[in-house]
Amino acid sequence: MEHTPPPADESLRNQFFETYGLRVLKSLRRIIRAGDIHSKKLNQEFHITAPQMICLYSLQKNGSMTQSELAKDVDLGMSTVNGIMDRLEAKQWIVRNRDDVDRRKVYLEITDSGKLQAYEAPALLQDKLSEALQALPELEQAAIALSLERIVELMGVEHLDASGNLIATDKISEALPEDKQNG
Repeated sequence: MEHTPPPADESLRNQFFETYGLRVLKSLRRIIRAGDIHSKKLNQEFHITAPQMICLYSLQKNGSMTQSELAKDVDLGMSTVNGIMDRLEAKQWIVRNRDDVDRRKVYLEITDSGKLQAYEAPALLQDKLSEALQALPELEQAAIALSLERIVELMGVEHLDASGNLIATDKISEALPEDKQNG
């Protein structure tokens, strides 16, 4: 039984994978793991999930909004947001208020304790990344963005919505309850 060598293009593919492909996959896995670890820490230490935190941040930033407006802002489905709002309401971090004129409309509002929770919880992982990226030269920022967009294309996942986890979470003193501002 004679062993035939693999075709040249297959050998090149294997060489590429060993040289670059594995590095890319390991890097993506590290990014995913960092997100998972951060989410678990947030849940264990602050009793809130990343999607709940994102919804709180959105309400803190935008003020009163309907559930459909919130779902669109955080890029989550309506049923997902409804479940999140149920849990945040049970913790008294948000309230639901019916519109005085159109009783079908329900507005979500963050409470003072919800504002305090949003302020005291650690920054979302992407906040650290955002700060680090802003410190890079613009050309390097563009190269990173283009490379990641190309990975999305290569994976064929352009149709997937980006998670709402990528919102900015500026923590401004106006978002705090009045008794917690200025010290």
